[in-house]
Amino acid sequence: MLSFESDYTEGAHESIIRRLAQTNLEQTPGYGLDPYSESAKDKIRQTFGIPEADVFFLVGGTQTNSTVIASMLRDYEGVIAVRTGHIGVHESGAVEYTGHKVLTLPDHDGKMDAGELEDYLKAFYADGTYEHMVIPGMVYISFPTEYGTIYSKAELEAIHSVCQSYSMPLFVDGARLGYGLMSEANDIDVKELPKLCDVFYVGGTKVGALFGEAVVFPKGNAPAHFFTTIKQHGALMAKGRMLGLQFDTLFTDGLYFKIARHADEMASRLKGIFLEKGYEIFIDSPTNQQFFVMTRGRAAELHTKVRFEDWCPVDEDRIAVRFVTSWATPEENVQALRDIL
Repeated sequence: MLSFESDYTEGAHESIIRRLAQTNLEQTPGYGLDPYSESAKDKIRQTFGIPEADVFFLVGGTQTNSTVIASMLRDYEGVIAVRTGHIGVHESGAVEYTGHKVLTLPDHDGKMDAGELEDYLKAFYADGTYEHMVIPGMVYISFPTEYGTIYSKAELEAIHSVCQSYSMPLFVDGARLGYGLMSEANDIDVKELPKLCDVFYVGGTKVGALFGEAVVFPKGNAPAHFFTTIKQHGALMAKGRMLGLQFDTLFTDGLYFKIARHADEMASRLKGIFLEKGYEIFIDSPTNQQFFVMTRGRAAELHTKVRFEDWCPVDEDRIAVRFVTSWATPEENVQALRDIL
């Protein structure tokens, strides 16, 4: 059966598997203090043009989001996200579990609007009773968003400017960062991203690694004792070299970006096929997640041959569906989908 269900259903890029096998019996220090992790950190700093950056490796996205957010907020603060943001919808209340409320704004195809963010903050501090409320302490966005959309440079600059006006850090969830940066619609250079936020992470789990996310504090601005916070949150891997080696491989010879670009190219072809077959686009995504509208009956029929996700109802008879390509999607699978449709 064909699968366009997600971008983390495959294992890992063969180069990672090969290096893990080649180094399997090596003995190295634990907890990310090994040479492979140090090499990976240096390559990430070089790639993004941030020599002073603090880099840490964690295992998964939810773990990363909750750990970063908890480390940067005071006890009485919350984090602002759009209503479709991953931390408020699909992370089982992980942020709230750490004692911090997710404060939500409307989304626009998954994106936050800088004007609405500023209006929210102005209204909050204009309220004479705000000391009785959860204080907004940081802003969280995803790049790409949960709908596969991406922020333009101007949009990200505007959000960052609002954050700076209120002395709030901006956190960019990069679970699918490669797919966003390699999109043909993207106008943010790899070395510009660190200047437009205070912390971001490079997603590995969904972009070629077995598991792992690289948290980057671009200005050497990691919270005090962040290493300890990682361990406190159960996110510190004893065999840390398993993470470091994967990112060292992904950031050798541009592999991370090459495989991300492949996924975007496959998604673009897939979109073309759906349009050719007369399907309506639900949200126009320029990355590896694609959303279409089809009847419930057609979706049920297609599920017998293809794995994909039913996203949300459109009306009584139709639903939106999501098809996702990955770093490993072969061209022949996209062609096979054309034949099925």
